[in-house]
Amino acid sequence: MMLGYLLARRGLSVTVLEKHADFLRDFRGDTIHPSTITVLGELGLRDRFLELPLAHVSTLDVVIDAERFSLVDFGTLPSPDDFLVFAPQWDFLNFLAREGATVAGFELLMNTAVTGLLREGDRIVGVTTTGPDGPVEIRASLTVAADGRASTLREAAHLRPLELGVPIDVLWFYLPKPRNAPPPTLGYIDERGLVLTIDRADYYQSGLVIAKGGFDELRAAGLPALRERLVAIAPVLAPVVDALRDWDQVKLLSVQLDRLPQWWRDGLVCIGDAAHAMSPVGGVGVNYAIQDAVALANAVAPLLAAGPVPASALAAVQARRERPVIRMQRIQRFAHERLNRPISRAGRAIPRPARVVLRLTQPLVRRTMARLIGLGFLPEHVRSGP
Repeated sequence: MMLGYLLARRGLSVTVLEKHADFLRDFRGDTIHPSTITVLGELGLRDRFLELPLAHVSTLDVVIDAERFSLVDFGTLPSPDDFLVFAPQWDFLNFLAREGATVAGFELLMNTAVTGLLREGDRIVGVTTTGPDGPVEIRASLTVAADGRASTLREAAHLRPLELGVPIDVLWFYLPKPRNAPPPTLGYIDERGLVLTIDRADYYQSGLVIAKGGFDELRAAGLPALRERLVAIAPVLAPVVDALRDWDQVKLLSVQLDRLPQWWRDGLVCIGDAAHAMSPVGGVGVNYAIQDAVALANAVAPLLAAGPVPASALAAVQARRERPVIRMQRIQRFAHERLNRPISRAGRAIPRPARVVLRLTQPLVRRTMARLIGLGFLPEHVRSGP
């Protein structure tokens, strides 16, 4: 959606395909970071976007072994984009669709599923689709696979991701926000695990980190055991945890972490999760996908005006974007290993000396984490041009 909007603004004809009738999907990435708000500002969309019913967050706390630490302060970032917002992904996509509809050359086809690729020799020249009126072929100077971690186009192009291995999964569910709730708290950590409590104004988007493949065992123990575990780790949930009454309220996210050794074929390029599935650590997935879109638009818009994009340009986009992706994925892998570490003999999530160091270095940690999460590595900026 972002890429289509960017290219249409440059005077190109773009078709964006969405296989569903709407964008309503639960528990999709919906943290819109300062880097993305900056991109919206460069496009003149910032103010209109911020008029949506969004939850604004300037700081993020974590409670470790019952001790509160303020680990992220987005207020240390350059103004005015010194905060994060939580926006349901369908709201963000609907917003981009409305803005795209105002630009000549932008076409969005809903209920249209990609079924395969069109080829002329070794070059990809478009896609085959099935829409409301049956099969349709769409030819394009450049085909972009932005269809997620189970990408149909990636598979059709015979591009295979490198699986990096993840020892955790996440259970997601909604809980009411307790009265007299504490400041926005990303999560509660102790030797029993990690409970996420993402503040969504009047409710929590809550999560429980579990061992990879451990959902069936947890479910067999029953909902009362799950509620007890949540309250043991995050006592703040005690007044509201009974709202979790049915396993249908609990969604399993099988965490993936992978990336393609090669993101492109002649005539096609993968971006976002289709190129590199990110874990929930840091909530960076949507924002790295947006950065991919900006970098790709900057690189190919002038070339598309003249015809097909040379493979060398697509390789250059990968070379630019895979560096920040690899760095962030290394951090995510470290976090996974730490979260999956067995209970320490001291019965603490982190040893006492480490907590003392963390307490003393909080000002530095707050600034560093704000840049790492809020801006990421190599934030992209929109280029203007003919």
